[in-house]
Amino acid sequence: MADASKPLDLPVWHDPAGKPLACREKIKVLNDNLVEIQGMCQDALEDAILMGADEAQIRRVLEQMVAALANPYRKS
Repeated sequence: MADASKPLDLPVWHDPAGKPLACREKIKVLNDNLVEIQGMCQDALEDAILMGADEAQIRRVLEQMVAALANPYRKS
């Protein structure tokens, strides 16, 4: 269903100190994850709209979902 009409603008990935990541395999995994997430979100948006849901609401729900993600590796 998703045609991703607007291509994803992939970022330059940085470590916590702000230095760009150099490992090509890590960068590939991060970029592949973003492309996959974008496709799934696009599908969810299209499904919601086709089923009569409010577009603004599904966008808010997706934003809230991302904002609520937990970092299980955060040092306390």
